[in-house]
Formats: sequence, structure tokens, C-alpha cells
Amino acid sequence: MFDVFLSPAAWLAALGIFALRVGDMTLDTLRLLFVVRGKKWIAWVLGFCQSVIFVIAITSVLQNLDNPLNVIGYAAGFATGNVVGMVIEERLAIGHIHINIISPRRGAAIAEHLRASGFAVTEIPARGKDGMVTLMQCSVLRKNVERVYALVNEIDPEAFITAEDVRPIRRGFWRA
Repeated sequence: MFDVFLSPAAWLAALGIFALRVGDMTLDTLRLLFVVRGKKWIAWVLGFCQSVIFVIAITSVLQNLDNPLNVIGYAAGFATGNVVGMVIEERLAIGHIHINIISPRRGAAIAEHLRASGFAVTEIPARGKDGMVTLMQCSVLRKNVERVYALVNEIDPEAFITAEDVRPIRRGFWRA
């Protein structure tokens, strides 16, 4: 049993399974994110490729259950693939984000600063726990979220900011 740990062939097989599983789970993570965003054809292609890789990886493990390194490679590839998929998705920054900004004193200045930078902002007077505030709504491409955050922070570092994924339905202003 322990002879497996000394065999270069056993380590190579486990490494191959690890690599397959990283690829499989990376595609699976990206596929799920495209499904949520309604990108049917991209999700289909990713799902097809992911399932082919999965079948190859699981077959390799099941045909060689006497090698515990295969199981370890499979599990490690699964976990690593999730993280790799998330990192890639963050870098792609596909989709739109709806940002809510609440400022008790600097709302008008924030809105003007965002507009001067090319972002559309809707201002709404609102009542908060301690009195009147300005609620601003700004829908942006995901790649612009950090820029909007920095612009708001320049004017009011105490502003309360939340963000949520959205799927645009029609019209409106979207900064390209």
C-alpha cells in the first residue's frame, strides 16, 4: 500500500487527475456565473467542456482506487478549481452592479462628482435613523465598482455603500 507513495507513475496519475479536476471545477464555477447572468450559449459550451473533463477525471479515479493519491488529487483539484474559477470571474468582471450610496451630509456633492466622472446617478431624499439623508442609486458595469467606490470615498469617507448584482432589462444609461 505504501509503495504507491514511492512510485513516480502514481504521483503523475494523481497530478493529472488534480489538473483535470482544477479545469473541471474552474469551468463549472464560470458556467454557474454565466447561468446566473443569463448567458445561455456560453453556459452551454462551458457545461459541455466541463462534463467531458469530469467524466475523464472520475473514470481515472475509479479505475485506480488502489492509489490513494488519486483521491487526494481529485479532492485537491475540486477545491483549487473553485478558487481558480472565482479568481478568473473576478478578473473578467462580467455583468452589472447596482450600487446604493447613503450620505447624511454630502449626497449632492457625491452625485455631482459621480456625474462629472461619467456615471449616471439617481438622487432620492430619504429619512434615516438620525434624520434626512440622500440615497443615491448608480448602476454600473462590474469593472467600474472600485472606481465608483473611490469617487464616493473622495467626497464622503463615511458614506454607507451597498452593491448587488443586476440583470438589465431595457434602456437606461450604462457607461461603456
